[in-house]
Amino acid sequence: MLPFKKTKALEQRIDNFLDLIQKGALVLEAGVKSYLNDDMEDFKKRIEEITSLEHEADQDRKHVKTELYTYSLMPESRGDVLGLLENLDKLIDTSKEVLYNFLIEVPEIPKKFKPNYIELIEQSTKSVENLIIAARAFFVSSVMIKDFINKVEFYESEVDKIVTKLNTSIFASDLDLSRKQHLRFFTHTIERISDMAEDVSERISISVIKRSI
Repeated sequence: MLPFKKTKALEQRIDNFLDLIQKGALVLEAGVKSYLNDDMEDFKKRIEEITSLEHEADQDRKHVKTELYTYSLMPESRGDVLGLLENLDKLIDTSKEVLYNFLIEVPEIPKKFKPNYIELIEQSTKSVENLIIAARAFFVSSVMIKDFINKVEFYESEVDKIVTKLNTSIFASDLDLSRKQHLRFFTHTIERISDMAEDVSERISISVIKRSI
Protein backbone atom coordinates (compact mmCIF):
# COMPACT_ATOMS: atom_id res chain seq x y z
CA MET A 1 0.00 0.00 0.00
CA LEU A 2 1.08 3.57 -0.55
CA PRO A 3 2.58 5.38 2.45
CA PHE A 4 -0.20 7.93 2.71
CA LYS A 5 -3.70 8.09 4.12
CA LYS A 6 -6.67 7.45 1.86
CA THR A 7 -10.37 7.50 2.49
CA LYS A 8 -12.46 4.75 0.95
CA ALA A 9 -14.62 7.28 -0.89
CA LEU A 10 -11.59 8.99 -2.39
CA GLU A 11 -10.10 5.67 -3.42
CA GLN A 12 -13.35 4.72 -5.16
CA ARG A 13 -13.59 8.06 -6.92
CA ILE A 14 -10.04 7.76 -8.28
CA ASP A 15 -10.79 4.23 -9.42
CA ASN A 16 -13.95 5.41 -11.18
CA PHE A 17 -11.97 8.23 -12.81
CA LEU A 18 -9.48 5.71 -14.22
CA ASP A 19 -12.38 3.58 -15.49
CA LEU A 20 -13.70 6.60 -17.39
CA ILE A 21 -10.36 7.31 -19.06
CA GLN A 22 -10.10 3.70 -20.16
CA LYS A 23 -13.67 3.68 -21.47
CA GLY A 24 -12.95 6.91 -23.31
CA ALA A 25 -10.11 5.24 -25.22
CA LEU A 26 -12.31 2.26 -26.08
CA VAL A 27 -15.13 4.52 -27.26
CA LEU A 28 -12.63 6.47 -29.36
CA GLU A 29 -11.49 3.26 -31.02
CA ALA A 30 -15.07 2.17 -31.66
CA GLY A 31 -15.96 5.59 -33.02
CA VAL A 32 -13.04 5.73 -35.46
CA LYS A 33 -13.85 2.22 -36.67
CA SER A 34 -17.51 3.18 -37.16
CA TYR A 35 -16.44 6.18 -39.23
CA LEU A 36 -14.10 4.06 -41.35
CA ASN A 37 -16.90 1.52 -41.88
CA ASP A 38 -19.31 4.32 -42.92
CA ASP A 39 -21.59 3.57 -39.95
CA MET A 40 -22.44 7.18 -39.19
CA GLU A 41 -25.32 6.30 -36.89
CA ASP A 42 -23.01 4.42 -34.51
CA PHE A 43 -20.30 7.05 -34.98
CA LYS A 44 -22.59 9.80 -33.72
CA LYS A 45 -23.61 7.64 -30.75
CA ARG A 46 -19.93 7.26 -29.87
CA ILE A 47 -19.52 11.04 -29.89
CA GLU A 48 -22.41 11.40 -27.46
CA GLU A 49 -20.93 8.64 -25.30
CA ILE A 50 -17.42 10.11 -25.13
CA THR A 51 -18.81 13.59 -24.42
CA SER A 52 -20.66 12.18 -21.42
CA LEU A 53 -17.58 10.26 -20.23
CA GLU A 54 -15.39 13.36 -20.56
CA HIS A 55 -17.81 15.43 -18.48
CA GLU A 56 -18.04 12.78 -15.76
CA ALA A 57 -14.23 12.39 -15.66
CA ASP A 58 -13.81 16.14 -15.28
CA GLN A 59 -16.23 16.17 -12.36
CA ASP A 60 -14.42 13.28 -10.66
CA ARG A 61 -11.08 15.02 -11.05
CA LYS A 62 -12.45 18.20 -9.48
CA HIS A 63 -13.95 16.25 -6.57
CA VAL A 64 -10.64 14.46 -5.93
CA LYS A 65 -8.79 17.78 -5.93
CA THR A 66 -11.27 19.27 -3.45
CA GLU A 67 -11.07 16.27 -1.12
CA LEU A 68 -7.27 16.22 -1.19
CA TYR A 69 -7.09 19.83 -0.04
CA THR A 70 -10.15 19.94 2.21
CA TYR A 71 -9.12 16.95 4.30
CA SER A 72 -5.34 17.40 3.93
CA LEU A 73 -4.96 13.97 2.38
CA MET A 74 -1.72 12.75 0.76
CA PRO A 75 0.20 15.95 1.62
CA GLU A 76 3.60 14.60 0.55
CA SER A 77 2.26 13.23 -2.76
CA ARG A 78 -0.62 15.59 -3.50
CA GLY A 79 1.17 17.43 -6.32
CA ASP A 80 2.10 14.21 -8.09
CA VAL A 81 -1.42 12.82 -7.74
CA LEU A 82 -3.08 15.97 -9.04
CA GLY A 83 -0.60 16.25 -11.91
CA LEU A 84 -1.29 12.65 -12.88
CA LEU A 85 -5.07 13.11 -12.78
CA GLU A 86 -4.93 16.35 -14.74
CA ASN A 87 -2.86 14.76 -17.51
CA LEU A 88 -5.14 11.73 -17.64
CA ASP A 89 -8.07 14.12 -17.93
CA LYS A 90 -6.36 15.77 -20.92
CA LEU A 91 -6.17 12.32 -22.48
CA ILE A 92 -9.93 11.87 -22.54
CA ASP A 93 -10.32 15.49 -23.68
CA THR A 94 -8.10 14.68 -26.65
CA SER A 95 -10.00 11.45 -27.33
CA LYS A 96 -13.19 13.47 -27.62
CA GLU A 97 -11.40 16.02 -29.81
CA VAL A 98 -10.31 13.28 -32.23
CA LEU A 99 -13.89 12.15 -32.82
CA TYR A 100 -15.09 15.73 -33.21
CA ASN A 101 -12.35 16.33 -35.80
CA PHE A 102 -13.77 13.43 -37.82
CA LEU A 103 -17.29 14.80 -37.39
CA ILE A 104 -16.43 18.36 -38.42
CA GLU A 105 -13.88 17.78 -41.19
CA VAL A 106 -15.35 14.55 -42.64
CA PRO A 107 -12.10 13.23 -44.14
CA GLU A 108 -12.44 11.06 -47.25
CA ILE A 109 -10.23 8.09 -46.49
CA PRO A 110 -9.51 5.78 -49.44
CA LYS A 111 -10.39 2.15 -48.86
CA LYS A 112 -6.77 1.00 -49.26
CA PHE A 113 -5.69 3.13 -46.27
CA LYS A 114 -8.47 2.12 -43.91
CA PRO A 115 -6.74 -1.02 -42.53
CA ASN A 116 -3.75 1.16 -41.58
CA TYR A 117 -5.98 3.61 -39.73
CA ILE A 118 -7.67 0.73 -37.93
CA GLU A 119 -4.29 -0.67 -36.87
CA LEU A 120 -3.26 2.83 -35.79
CA ILE A 121 -6.24 3.33 -33.49
CA GLU A 122 -5.95 -0.20 -32.08
CA GLN A 123 -2.32 0.25 -31.08
CA SER A 124 -3.06 3.69 -29.66
CA THR A 125 -5.81 2.20 -27.51
CA LYS A 126 -3.46 -0.48 -26.20
CA SER A 127 -1.04 2.21 -25.07
CA VAL A 128 -3.83 3.83 -23.03
CA GLU A 129 -5.02 0.53 -21.59
CA ASN A 130 -1.55 -0.24 -20.26
CA LEU A 131 -1.19 3.30 -18.97
CA ILE A 132 -4.37 2.87 -16.92
CA ILE A 133 -3.04 -0.38 -15.45
CA ALA A 134 0.18 1.45 -14.51
CA ALA A 135 -1.86 4.28 -12.96
CA ARG A 136 -3.89 1.84 -10.88
CA ALA A 137 -0.66 0.22 -9.71
CA PHE A 138 0.63 3.66 -8.72
CA PHE A 139 -2.16 3.94 -6.15
CA VAL A 140 -1.71 0.40 -4.81
CA SER A 141 1.81 -0.96 -5.35
CA SER A 142 4.93 0.03 -7.29
CA VAL A 143 5.86 -3.57 -8.07
CA MET A 144 4.26 -3.93 -11.53
CA ILE A 145 4.38 -0.32 -12.69
CA LYS A 146 7.58 -0.65 -14.72
CA ASP A 147 6.23 -3.61 -16.69
CA PHE A 148 3.18 -1.71 -17.87
CA ILE A 149 5.10 1.48 -18.56
CA ASN A 150 7.36 -0.58 -20.81
CA LYS A 151 4.24 -1.77 -22.64
CA VAL A 152 3.04 1.82 -23.06
CA GLU A 153 6.39 2.68 -24.62
CA PHE A 154 6.22 -0.40 -26.85
CA TYR A 155 2.79 0.46 -28.25
CA GLU A 156 3.76 4.11 -28.69
CA SER A 157 6.73 2.92 -30.75
CA GLU A 158 4.43 0.67 -32.80
CA VAL A 159 2.18 3.65 -33.48
CA ASP A 160 5.18 5.64 -34.72
CA LYS A 161 6.02 2.86 -37.17
CA ILE A 162 2.45 2.70 -38.46
CA VAL A 163 2.32 6.48 -38.88
CA THR A 164 5.56 6.48 -40.89
CA LYS A 165 4.35 3.63 -43.09
CA LEU A 166 0.91 5.16 -43.58
CA ASN A 167 2.13 8.67 -44.36
CA THR A 168 4.69 7.28 -46.80
CA SER A 169 1.92 5.41 -48.61
CA ILE A 170 -0.34 8.46 -48.61
CA PHE A 171 2.27 10.77 -50.13
CA ALA A 172 3.28 8.13 -52.69
CA SER A 173 -0.31 7.93 -53.93
CA ASP A 174 -1.94 9.87 -56.78
CA LEU A 175 -4.14 11.92 -54.46
CA ASP A 176 -4.12 15.71 -54.63
CA LEU A 177 -1.65 17.33 -52.25
CA SER A 178 -4.48 18.90 -50.22
CA ARG A 179 -6.01 15.46 -49.61
CA LYS A 180 -2.63 14.00 -48.71
CA GLN A 181 -2.14 16.73 -46.12
CA HIS A 182 -5.64 16.20 -44.77
CA LEU A 183 -5.05 12.47 -44.33
CA ARG A 184 -1.70 13.17 -42.65
CA PHE A 185 -3.50 15.47 -40.22
CA PHE A 186 -5.71 12.57 -39.14
CA THR A 187 -2.81 10.17 -38.71
CA HIS A 188 -1.21 12.79 -36.46
CA THR A 189 -4.50 13.36 -34.63
CA ILE A 190 -4.73 9.69 -33.68
CA GLU A 191 -1.01 9.46 -32.98
CA ARG A 192 -1.37 12.12 -30.27
CA ILE A 193 -3.20 9.60 -28.07
CA SER A 194 -0.22 7.27 -27.72
CA ASP A 195 2.16 10.22 -27.40
CA MET A 196 0.13 11.54 -24.48
CA ALA A 197 -0.06 8.08 -22.92
CA GLU A 198 3.72 7.84 -23.02
CA ASP A 199 4.09 11.32 -21.49
CA VAL A 200 1.80 10.38 -18.59
CA SER A 201 3.65 7.09 -18.08
CA GLU A 202 6.88 9.05 -17.75
CA ARG A 203 5.23 11.22 -15.11
CA ILE A 204 4.29 8.06 -13.19
CA SER A 205 7.88 6.81 -13.43
CA ILE A 206 9.22 10.05 -11.99
CA SER A 207 6.66 10.00 -9.18
CA VAL A 208 7.64 6.44 -8.26
CA ILE A 209 11.33 7.44 -8.12
CA LYS A 210 10.51 10.43 -5.91
CA ARG A 211 8.52 8.19 -3.60
CA SER A 212 11.45 5.80 -3.18
CA ILE A 213 13.90 8.54 -2.19
